[in-house]
Amino acid sequence: MTTARERHTATLLSDGRVLVVAGFDGSTLAASAELYDPATGTFSATGSMTTARQGHTATLLSDGRVLIAGGLDDNMKLLASAELYDPKTGIFSATGSMREGRAYHTATLVSDGRVLITGGGNGLAQLASAELYDPRTGAFSPTDSMAEARAFHTATLLSDGRVLVAGGKDSSRHGLSSAQLYDPATGKFTTTGSMSTAHLNHTATLLTNGRVLIAGGSNGSKFLTSAELYDPATGSFSPTDAMGTARAGNTGTLLADGRVLVAGGDNDASLDLASAELYQP
Repeated sequence: MTTARERHTATLLSDGRVLVVAGFDGSTLAASAELYDPATGTFSATGSMTTARQGHTATLLSDGRVLIAGGLDDNMKLLASAELYDPKTGIFSATGSMREGRAYHTATLVSDGRVLITGGGNGLAQLASAELYDPRTGAFSPTDSMAEARAFHTATLLSDGRVLVAGGKDSSRHGLSSAQLYDPATGKFTTTGSMSTAHLNHTATLLTNGRVLIAGGSNGSKFLTSAELYDPATGSFSPTDAMGTARAGNTGTLLADGRVLVAGGDNDASLDLASAELYQP
């Protein structure tokens, strides 16, 4: 890349390129962005955001634009602001702000084209609140709150259009095993089955059979090798094969053949990991 960065985002665009946005280079925050072109195998600079940020979300909208929301600024202040990136012009522009500043939240595109924002931290505690962004109006509006405040959780769009929110940590910094389902049709959260152990800073990957693989993360005191499967048909989690290496902050990517690539992260020894594993459903 043209700039070193961590705690950034990478978003696959409709034209096959990847938008890499913001992050921390070890000394300062970046407002810059760049595009990766698989056809040439190269990165090139694109327009910069109006605000440098980390711990934000980046969501591809139905119209091809990307919504950048929240995060932390250079002074570690929570941001409520949001911006839109237009791949056609290569320019970021301001859009409506969230009702609350938040970082390490989730942002999920739901079937009607809106974006569900859940939880995250506000600098003092974690949030239970949720908001919906409507690209047609450029505005955020409140929706039902979760039963528990959480950050560093996951939110996964299920095949039936509901969103599974799982794990994370609460305002006391305890790991959470609980999960909830959000139904965009009713605008309500309902409680579903809990995981067998708390997971935060983990991954959640929708499998081709409609189940969700929860892998790794921390339980609040130690890093995990454990993995679980959520079945929307029963509303319950069940254990599955454990990873060979405990890891948190890893990635989990569904491959074209249905397997999941789990890569990187760090462990109890505070070591960054180069290793990777494959999960076969």
